[in-house]
Amino acid sequence: MDGLRSKASRLRVQAVKGDSFRYRQDALVVEEPMEIRLVFPQAKEPIPISVTMRTPGNDFELAAGFLFTEGIVKTPEAIHRITYCTDPDADGEQRYNIVNVYLRPETPFDLSQLRRHFYTSSSCGICGKASLEAIRVRNVPKIRAEWSVPASVIHGMGERLRAEQDVFEKTGGLHAAGWFSPEGELLAVREDVGRHNAVDKLLGYAFLERKCPLSDGILMVSGRASFEIMQKAAVAGVPMVVAVSAPSSLAREVAREFGITLIGFARDNRFNIYAGTERIRIPSSPAG
Repeated sequence: MDGLRSKASRLRVQAVKGDSFRYRQDALVVEEPMEIRLVFPQAKEPIPISVTMRTPGNDFELAAGFLFTEGIVKTPEAIHRITYCTDPDADGEQRYNIVNVYLRPETPFDLSQLRRHFYTSSSCGICGKASLEAIRVRNVPKIRAEWSVPASVIHGMGERLRAEQDVFEKTGGLHAAGWFSPEGELLAVREDVGRHNAVDKLLGYAFLERKCPLSDGILMVSGRASFEIMQKAAVAGVPMVVAVSAPSSLAREVAREFGITLIGFARDNRFNIYAGTERIRIPSSPAG
């Protein structure tokens, strides 16, 4: 049942070039709200946890990834099932914008923690969450992956990720998160209008498939590397994050503190290393 809604919509637009225009069909990426609710056997009704603006598709992975990277759910065994809302009072289409995550009766939880409601936009992540202390207090371990890769592996990743972005090719308006092997093979990719949602979908897939911690590969994101993306990578045990655009200063702090190799501006035949240089093998000496 996951992913019943369309990811793109078509409409007629005026395309202007110079002093003339023509009518043509265009595709726009769909952006809709999705509410995540937790359902406990002990609770009388579902508990709202988050509302995020997302592109429909892989919604169950998005919910699981969010709950995992926020520390609300520790293991996939804690989740009994994930469904869309079946409330008969909800509008037919809106049922697919509400996801219920059912936890097993023995799952421990802190109700005071769950009272913290999140609002997530497609552009900025969880509003007001900009402190490294937010993950320090959760006792996330430092990543100890010992392997390294040649620079040539990084050079080819962006092109392979772009080639698998089906909806981006139609709309030009989606971010992507890709999971690569140390040899540069693209193993999984997820798309969304929000870059952090794309990461949650990808990590949610890995979490539900019991592949975490992801200590044997590389996470690549199509936009910039923000604090929140690095936080999610740290929780999932990701040793290397590659971004097409720039990292933030706080993203670099997270990378250095938790032992993550952070690469930015990975485009064409170049990239910058901001942390964790020991995992990148560069044969030549510095130029200039």
